[in-house]
Amino acid sequence: MVESLSGIPLDSFYGDELRPGEYPYTRGLYSTGYRSKLWTMRMFAGFGTATDTNGRFHALLRAGGTGLSTAFDMPTLMGRDSDHEWAIGEVGRAGVAVDTLADMEDLFAGIELDKVTTSMTINGPAAICMAMYIAVAEKSGVGRGDLGGTIQNDILKEYQAQKEYIFPPRPSVRLVTDLIRFTAAEMPRWHPVSISGYHIREAGSTAAQELAFTLANGFAYVEAAVAAGLDVDDFAPRLSFFFNAHSDFFEEIGKYRAARRIWATWMKNRYGATNPKSLMCRFHTQTAGVSLTAQQPENNIARVAIQALSAVLGGTQSLHTDSYDEALALPTEKAARIALRTQQIVAHETGAASVVDPLGGAPFVEWMTDEMERRAGEIFDHIDQLGHGSMLEGVYAGIEDGYFVGEIADAAYRFEREVNAGRRIIVGVNEFTEGDDEEANLLSIGHDTEELQLKRLAKVRNDRDGDAVNTALAALSTAAEQPDVNLMPPIIDAVRTYATEGEIVAALETVFGTYIETAVV
Repeated sequence: MVESLSGIPLDSFYGDELRPGEYPYTRGLYSTGYRSKLWTMRMFAGFGTATDTNGRFHALLRAGGTGLSTAFDMPTLMGRDSDHEWAIGEVGRAGVAVDTLADMEDLFAGIELDKVTTSMTINGPAAICMAMYIAVAEKSGVGRGDLGGTIQNDILKEYQAQKEYIFPPRPSVRLVTDLIRFTAAEMPRWHPVSISGYHIREAGSTAAQELAFTLANGFAYVEAAVAAGLDVDDFAPRLSFFFNAHSDFFEEIGKYRAARRIWATWMKNRYGATNPKSLMCRFHTQTAGVSLTAQQPENNIARVAIQALSAVLGGTQSLHTDSYDEALALPTEKAARIALRTQQIVAHETGAASVVDPLGGAPFVEWMTDEMERRAGEIFDHIDQLGHGSMLEGVYAGIEDGYFVGEIADAAYRFEREVNAGRRIIVGVNEFTEGDDEEANLLSIGHDTEELQLKRLAKVRNDRDGDAVNTALAALSTAAEQPDVNLMPPIIDAVRTYATEGEIVAALETVFGTYIETAVV
């Protein structure tokens, strides 16, 4: 029996109408909620070399983390090797540097990959990093079918918000679709795309825009996979989402509840899904990095705790809590531990996990859920019109004509005007500014990290079989010229020869080209 702190017995849910675990899942995906299984506490980590980040991974697991989440540095995110001219000064700075299979081997050394679920936040080169992860697992005796986790692989939102793209949209979506097809056939525990609203919100969108743009991208991937020959129920159960937990507590809860309802109804009514798991909008949440302040950074601990609570009350399946010092630098180990402890306090001390959808039925929460759905519906109508009845074509059109970029820019501008005018208070920034702002102890990534990575890369290049690399890269380019060929197998073959990420990207660029955004005036 579950009881409150005062010993009051608690039912698993309250309310006599819609029940948790029932279509359209507004109140949650599972009838028992967190009583049967807490959300995965998946802490984001990545800095310096693979060996540096491996140490942080082990520290987080010792501290009680239940999943790994990998941040890659900017050169890796952009598909460039650490010795590329664009990479100078960026190696290992904003995440871990990964150039070859050798780095991925170091990154996950000593970690049982069939026991821990892993999330990797990477998009343009997602198929390459996925291939490296598969190769590492198989070298350690773990079959690809035993791997569990998620790779972000959401390229559409890159053109809309984050701008870490390599190839044009259509061949990029082919890579996403190829990974969906590959995992549907061979990796039943893996989520091949985490459709991400997080970065849309970080770029300045409203909650309703985050909700609508994210789900629209999800519908676009569904249409792309169906067009590639998959039945919707063959892959939809492994699609997942990634949302932002921002500071407007009730708005965020309404957003999560609306997301489940919209996804379920669209998947059933528009795309003909019949498997209940295809109708379930399962999502990871991360607290809002953009809300963290460099001023009075300790205030961020409170912000993160409140945001985390909104994600839990909204029914998230996994959660990352930001570290309080992330507005200043990559998190220190102490700050990362406090962020993890914040989740553990929410889980074990607040009672938030005792009842499913405890705010369900509250008039304001129900109204906010309906309002989020209504506003998202208006946006869906516009995208559908752009695509003449296709959400995929509508998303392509919205990228090409600057619709998404313009809407996010307008929302960000309105917010900044409100802050600058004092109509919206940011504690410690434009109000309540007095206080102790002593210099924080920050994590610093020195130039020696870059030098170490360059030496590591040079050694791998020197030790590998160059003929095998060239043969694998040529085969990949040939495969890319054939639209019906799944590119995952030749990418895995190239990775096993210790071809670098940059070399693999270059082999694909010869066929796909490179995307250059048209400026929106």
